[in-house]
Amino acid sequence: MNTRHLRRVAVTVSAAALLPFALTACSDDSGTSSSGAGADKAASSAPAEAPESAAAMSKPFGPGCASVPKEGAGSFEGMAQDPVATAASNNPALSTLVTAVKQAGLVDTLNSAENITVFAPTNDAFAKIPKADLDKLLANKAELTKVLTAHVVGERLTPAQLEKGSFDTLAKTELTTAGSGEQYTVNDSSKVVCGNVPTSNATVYIVDTVLMPAA
Repeated sequence: MNTRHLRRVAVTVSAAALLPFALTACSDDSGTSSSGAGADKAASSAPAEAPESAAAMSKPFGPGCASVPKEGAGSFEGMAQDPVATAASNNPALSTLVTAVKQAGLVDTLNSAENITVFAPTNDAFAKIPKADLDKLLANKAELTKVLTAHVVGERLTPAQLEKGSFDTLAKTELTTAGSGEQYTVNDSSKVVCGNVPTSNATVYIVDTVLMPAA
């Protein structure tokens, strides 16, 4: 066997010996790539946290909502069908407010307004006012009108807008709000006890203190 033939045999043997290692390396690279792609695919297909739905955000909230009738014209569903003054008249917790609105001659004004927000004091809120002062207020139509319209903003306000808000009222006064979640304060003194209540022409936030405008 000559020298050239020996070299050819040696090259063939070396190539044969190296082939398994090359195949193993290729197999490892392919597995790694496949595994990485699988991980990326799994990560991309993982469900993201769903934001709070618009429906949940639009529901009434607050401890005072428990006193709202479950059925009938005074329920949330019933109030949503009527303009705001009519809707309030069907809610037992707002009877003093309704009396005041009638005394001031504001029923038609509120019912015919479009897209307003009413901060509606409860009966308990009016009860915080000494009786003599309340009777005097109810007897003074001009002053009563100023007080009641200081509770009305000429646009529908969402809870998010109340987090740090300042709004002009129909009485030409400023109304401020602060808070988050389901806890909001109006004019630094009155708390929202049942908020985001819809009527056909307004959004109502029921509050626990009457908002008295500055003299």
